[in-house]
Amino acid sequence: MTFQVWGWRKEDASRLLAWGSDAQDERGAARRGPDPGRATKDPTAVERANLLNMAKLSIKGLIESALSSGRTLDSDYPPLQQFFVVMEHCLKHGLKVRKSFLSYNKTIWGPLELVEKLYPEAEEIGASVRDLPGLKTPLGRARAWLRLALMQKKMADYLRCLIIQRDLLSEFYEYHALMMEEEGAVIVGLLVGLNVIDANLCVKGEDLDSQVGVIDFSMYLKNEEDIGNKERNVQIAAILDQKNYVEELNRQLNSTVSSLHSRVDSLEKSNTKLIEELAIAKNNIIKLQEENHQLRSENEMILMKTQQQLEVTKVDVETELQTYKHSRQGLDEMYSDARRQLREEAHLRQDVENELSVQVSMKHELELAMKLLEKDIHEKQDTLIGLRQQLEEVKAINIEMYQKLQGSEDGLKEKNEIIARLEEKTNKITTAMRQLEQRLQRAEKAQVEAEDEEEKHLQERLSESDGLQRQIAQKEKQLVQLETDLKIEKEWRQTLQEDLQKEKDALSHLRNESQQVISLKKEFLSLQDENQQLKKVYHEQEQALQELGGKLSESKLKIEDIKEANKALQGLVWLKDKEATHCKLCEKEFSLSKRKHHCRNCGEIFCNACSDNELPLPSSPKPVRVCDSCHAMLIQRCSSNLP
Repeated sequence: MTFQVWGWRKEDASRLLAWGSDAQDERGAARRGPDPGRATKDPTAVERANLLNMAKLSIKGLIESALSSGRTLDSDYPPLQQFFVVMEHCLKHGLKVRKSFLSYNKTIWGPLELVEKLYPEAEEIGASVRDLPGLKTPLGRARAWLRLALMQKKMADYLRCLIIQRDLLSEFYEYHALMMEEEGAVIVGLLVGLNVIDANLCVKGEDLDSQVGVIDFSMYLKNEEDIGNKERNVQIAAILDQKNYVEELNRQLNSTVSSLHSRVDSLEKSNTKLIEELAIAKNNIIKLQEENHQLRSENEMILMKTQQQLEVTKVDVETELQTYKHSRQGLDEMYSDARRQLREEAHLRQDVENELSVQVSMKHELELAMKLLEKDIHEKQDTLIGLRQQLEEVKAINIEMYQKLQGSEDGLKEKNEIIARLEEKTNKITTAMRQLEQRLQRAEKAQVEAEDEEEKHLQERLSESDGLQRQIAQKEKQLVQLETDLKIEKEWRQTLQEDLQKEKDALSHLRNESQQVISLKKEFLSLQDENQQLKKVYHEQEQALQELGGKLSESKLKIEDIKEANKALQGLVWLKDKEATHCKLCEKEFSLSKRKHHCRNCGEIFCNACSDNELPLPSSPKPVRVCDSCHAMLIQRCSSNLP
């Protein structure tokens, strides 16, 4: 590691770091005596020592300046900026180079991300750092993380988690890195003093990616004019080193004294609390004893009452069983009678159904016969309509013949008139009469023949009308016969309707009987329901007896738990802090970082990890600290007491 990169003169940097390393070497030599191998120094050890001295100077200067100013620090405060630069160089020392496709990556953001896995409270810082919009490089994220950790006053706790896990740090650092050696632990111890500083840093708008980490030695160096010679410089350095050492010791002693005062105050408070808890415990024991006596008396009363109730219930159950048996016998007899009646009614119903089927078939046949008769009647009516039409036609023919007869009579009258005229003319024309007599005779003969023919035609028409009248008479006779047949069929239909009405009455009677049977069935079912209800009552009484037995057993268990609690309270001893040097469960040694904690149930001393539980106890209604074993035992007891 060279100081040319830091942007300061090489001579000044070497003089300052040599002074720090020489002073540390002199202190070490004064403790351990002459070292024959001191001439050959490891350069990485020198770098670690120099970085340690720079961290001491920066932390000391930051604390002194912050305490002297007496205000909260912001991001523009120079000692605070120099502290972050020094911490950045300390974290970069011995960092492994990780190769990528484009370049070599060497950043401190990787080991700082491990803190989230080791210290769950650091997840908030990691999430807030990742959410910052202006950060683009891992180095900028690491710088923001350091600032947030300082504001939280947990930088020492976070870095202590990293130093403890050296197997995880070996993935990021070389074996000779500052974070892998004792110097890292010393720096973490020095960082505890920063908890007295209040800082208010604005990380969001600050450009942390492009900042250059340059240490300003002007804050820690003095001019050469003020120093006379090297011996004086060595003496001053030794004096300053001793002063720093004494100040550190004084600070540590002050911190230990303040911690002791706080512990004394806490012990006094805990002592008063314990005295109050003992008084409360004694009162609770007295109350528990009184409650125990009351519970015993109540238990005896409950046992007496339950025995009496058991006897009464036994007698009631026996009587109910006897009544149930008698009612069951009566029900069986009623059931057998009802079954017989059902069988008889079923036979009767089958007979009725058979008769109904026969009657239905007869009804279908009657309906078919009626349909056939209706068809015959319709056909006869059609024939009657045809005959009437024929009669009308005959009448029309007769009317035509009559009209023809009237026409022939008119013709005869005209001819007679003509003959009269001719006879009148015969006197005038005698000659013509002789000639015409022959013609007249011939005409008379033709007229006679025509008359004969007309008479023959009249006789034929009369004979035809007589035949038609005979047919009409026959049809009227057939109509009379059909009307008589219809009357007979109507009477037969009335008789059938009367038979159907009788059958309907029989069916209604059978339905009434079936309804009576259904009512009997319903009564039987209601009796069965009453029987089931009686059984349910019997089972409920048995369950009540079982519940009473369970409550008795629970009360016995509660009494046993109270006895065990009394025994435990009588056997508890509050262990003193001096008597415990290791945790009772994990057996780890107590130190400044691993504090002692009393279990409020058993009184033993445990570490924070083994006693990080809180439960309400009989001595205090509020939740108090309890060890893991007592926590498990109390939870098991509560779960066993639950129903």
